[in-house]
Amino acid sequence: MKRLLFTFALLGLTSTYISTIALTEAKDAHTTPSSAKESKDPRREKLIGNILKNALENYHYKALKINDEVSQKAFVQYLKKIDGSKQFLTKADIKELEAFQFDMDDEMQTGEYSLIEKSLAILKKRTALAETLRKESFKKQFDFVGNEHVEVDPEKRDWAKDENLLKENWKLIFKQATLNKYLSLIDEQSDKPLKSIKKPNFKASKKLPPVKKLSDAEMRAKAHDSVSKRFQKIFDRLAKEDRDDQLDNFYNSVTAVFDPHTTYLPAKKKEDFDIDITGKLEGIGAVLQEDGSYIKVVQVVPGGPAWRQKDLEQDDTILAVSQGSGDSVDLTDMKVDDAVRYIRGKKGTEVRLTVKKVDGTRKIIPIVRDEIEVAASFAKSSVLQYKDKDSDAKVGYIQLPKFYRDFENSQINCTDDVRKELERLKKANVDAVVLDLRNNGGGALEDARLMSGLFIGKGPVVQVKDHTGKIEVLENEDPSVFYDGPLIVLINRFSASASEILAGAMQDYGRAIIIGGDFSHGKGTVQAVLNLNQGPLLSMFGPTMGALKVTIQKFYRVTGASTQYKGVTSDIVLPDIFSYVESREKDLEYSLPWDQIATKPFSKWSKFSYNLPQLKEKSAGRVKLNPRFNKIVKNVEYLNKKKKDTLVSLNLKQVQAEDAQNKKMAEELKMDEEDKNLFVTNFEDSLKAHENIRAVDMKKWSKDFDQRKEEWIKSLRQDVVLEESVKVANDIVKALKPKKTASK
Repeated sequence: MKRLLFTFALLGLTSTYISTIALTEAKDAHTTPSSAKESKDPRREKLIGNILKNALENYHYKALKINDEVSQKAFVQYLKKIDGSKQFLTKADIKELEAFQFDMDDEMQTGEYSLIEKSLAILKKRTALAETLRKESFKKQFDFVGNEHVEVDPEKRDWAKDENLLKENWKLIFKQATLNKYLSLIDEQSDKPLKSIKKPNFKASKKLPPVKKLSDAEMRAKAHDSVSKRFQKIFDRLAKEDRDDQLDNFYNSVTAVFDPHTTYLPAKKKEDFDIDITGKLEGIGAVLQEDGSYIKVVQVVPGGPAWRQKDLEQDDTILAVSQGSGDSVDLTDMKVDDAVRYIRGKKGTEVRLTVKKVDGTRKIIPIVRDEIEVAASFAKSSVLQYKDKDSDAKVGYIQLPKFYRDFENSQINCTDDVRKELERLKKANVDAVVLDLRNNGGGALEDARLMSGLFIGKGPVVQVKDHTGKIEVLENEDPSVFYDGPLIVLINRFSASASEILAGAMQDYGRAIIIGGDFSHGKGTVQAVLNLNQGPLLSMFGPTMGALKVTIQKFYRVTGASTQYKGVTSDIVLPDIFSYVESREKDLEYSLPWDQIATKPFSKWSKFSYNLPQLKEKSAGRVKLNPRFNKIVKNVEYLNKKKKDTLVSLNLKQVQAEDAQNKKMAEELKMDEEDKNLFVTNFEDSLKAHENIRAVDMKKWSKDFDQRKEEWIKSLRQDVVLEESVKVANDIVKALKPKKTASK
């Protein structure tokens, strides 16, 4: 451990730039300056290859040997990394590279990366050809008539069979990019002026000058010129890619075969990872990843500016970015680390994202950059109650966006905060509690264990198995139960890791009813970060070695079932607005499979039991008659259909007609109705609590306090899943009343 520094992390959803840390074993990890460039030292390359090979074989949970079979699978991943959009290489190029498909394991040991040298030569040749085609194609403006189409899903395309077809493909790519830019300019011109943003805890941006009105001819010319320049920059950047860039692709093609969460972090990306661990990154607070030629939103980080602004959502495609009202930069075909540097920026400045929604509509989203405010994502609660003849129970509601813990200040942790919220709710004499873990990507394993102990007595919570097969059982050691009344836990497909541990334990013990989408995310693995810059031998190369994030453990429920892949299945399944998103663990290539170990003996909850069949029957009847749930079902059906429509027209009138239809459907299926029958009370102390505890400047917060209360109430009343959960809680309370003892 002295030679190779590990930082253990229980990570949430798959992420590129934002990570939730569970446990930090050491804090002296090196941070590489952003200007650092990995030196072209054959000794370093050979050393990195050997260290990564040994570390993967010896530390990864799979205990997989890097051999010809792994090399062949890694080769397929390598092709995706160097030309995932299938725009540059021909079938003849692929055939040339296939000669090395069984050599990647050997090259890691010898340091002679022939595959990299050959692919670099081919890519430079193809990039030069693409640049020549750009010059020819943009000599005159495109006309957007006729019946041309482009397939935008690389999985449905093949590499061009020859150079002539490659040239034709590039002409269509240039044309589609120009059409998209032209349509974006039309959107900018037609949109209402974007107002200065003033959200809670934001600095209002300065008043920006209105967008200059352009004629149609000027918009066409601007689209033509800007797209031509963008591709010129892309090809210029690609022409400058060198051995170090391809080494990154090479190593991560091998790690990808182990599992989706195991990655090599070269010097620059290790710096990004270290910045994210500190939580001091200034930007918008979103996890992004490359998806073919595009940049997609994987997660909106709780407490961040985008989370508070509310318009940016998972699975949005970011097409372009501008600084305030300045000219936009197209992100198509841009690497995610380059795209992030356009989106990041100084606190208080405004960035405007042009995004494409899953339904096909485009939207310009203005966001004021800020630090990710941890306090904004702390646990908070309210008392919810329906004022009608069928519902009279008082239901406590606790929202927990993530399992947070400050390892330097033990007083800051989500378990203590949830305990305080429960104390407030008990004083308010609630009849039941709803714990909301939707969109909670995980966090501290310790808090998954401790928080479970608030609701159950002494007993096992989760089992952890490492790569050697050793199993450790994490238990709640406190026999007392802080809250022993009816409990509902809300989950969705973005509830991961620690969320699944707690929800799974509550379900296994029979302690709670799990409500939400059909299942949670299904991430039941633990990663460790191995810093390669440690020790006297490695330090001779400077801070250029990077790090390896490697999966080392797997979680199992007390029943022995893994939370990996399958996640937690809801007891009462409700229509889920995000069910069209293919972002669960099982959707990721080479994700670890589900399996089972021995059950750990435990005592089921015995104070009372839930009549689940009756609760499901009553809930299903209400859901069937609820127009908001019916709208969700229609929305998901529409979005699933739109996802399959990947053949894009290059005819302007046809595209505009499709856009109009998409906007019409988006308006019809908009989920902004409020349930005015839901009364929300007892939130003031909860909203203020963390500001007092954390000694935040109250003058800054109290100024917008009324607005924050209004937004809090509105968000709860618009939440149809929460509405149904409160009604299920009412059913539980009614069923238990005759035999229920005081639980306050």
